[in-house]
Amino acid sequence: MTILTPDLPSPHDAPDRDEAAAALRVLRNWAARATSAERAALAPDLTALAGVSADAAPQTAAAAPSRRYDSTFVPDAAYRATMPDLQNGPASLIRGAHAPLQHVGISGFRLPLLWAGRDGVAQRLETRVTGTVSLDAEAKGINMSRIMRSFYTHAERLMGIEALDAALDDYRRDLDSFDARILLEFSLPLRVDSLRSGLAGWQYYDVQVEVIDHGGVRTRILHLDYVYSSTCPCSLELAEHARAVRGQLATPHSQRSVARLSGVLSDPDSALVDLIEDLIAGCRDAVPTETQVMVKREDEQAFAELNAANPIFVEDAARLFCAALRADPRIGDFRVVASHQESLHSHDAVSVLTEGPLFAQPGLEPGLFDALRRGA
Repeated sequence: MTILTPDLPSPHDAPDRDEAAAALRVLRNWAARATSAERAALAPDLTALAGVSADAAPQTAAAAPSRRYDSTFVPDAAYRATMPDLQNGPASLIRGAHAPLQHVGISGFRLPLLWAGRDGVAQRLETRVTGTVSLDAEAKGINMSRIMRSFYTHAERLMGIEALDAALDDYRRDLDSFDARILLEFSLPLRVDSLRSGLAGWQYYDVQVEVIDHGGVRTRILHLDYVYSSTCPCSLELAEHARAVRGQLATPHSQRSVARLSGVLSDPDSALVDLIEDLIAGCRDAVPTETQVMVKREDEQAFAELNAANPIFVEDAARLFCAALRADPRIGDFRVVASHQESLHSHDAVSVLTEGPLFAQPGLEPGLFDALRRGA
């Protein structure tokens, strides 16, 4: 490469400041056009010129970092020990108030977990897992992957309260936390017979199992969504009035409705899936108009008759489900949230009933009823 330079003094002369500045301009002009390799080759001389030894010079100045992924690199323990870990850093790294967090963790990671039915046959169901721990006011953060790693060690076990307790103990210990919580969400398929045709189909029940360890006290909660048809008793009477008084055919309005039953397990040794299936059966006894799976004409007619025999307001629904929960000694405190997603109105009819201190609250949490809308 040919570089045009101004007249420079002989190497034996002592250049003045202006001459040094001119040389620096030449060097910068060259550097702007040189390749990375050419600049790297000259880097040790420039470092020495600045009065810094080559050994002490920053290594990043030697060459541009590689942009090629190295699939052969395997970190050893010594390398891992040099890696930064900001979440386990000092309290000085905390941004905002030095305040404790009640929940910090991960939500919605999925696993195919084993659940056993009442017949003892295990089936692998897609399960969404939420795991959180509490965080001290002076702790920067947590390594969230530890929650997943702790849970994966139990992923091949048959799911139940014992397995959930063990998973919760593991990641609370791994993260050195006082409180911890775990929530599993899945859809349990049960084979349901049609009303009259003899057909059968799979009904899916949304279930959530929650284990909470707070202040040294462990609480286990089961949540179940039950989907049913609600025929308005008032509308039914008005339709019959039109038929009887005016000879006018009229149809009472009914709609798909959802109730979420949440109950504390008073006996931690209860078989979880047995309890779920018993609770579903209790819901059917309380409100028998469960939505159907396989339907022929005779089933549709039967369903119309069943709805006419069981008209129900949303207030009735909450109280009927309440009676079913009270009748099960395995359930302690509970809550019923019902939503009748009206066909008459552009809004829903809703009700909430709680028993015991755990679920009692004067206000309504945002999104409480939105969570019951199918497909939401």
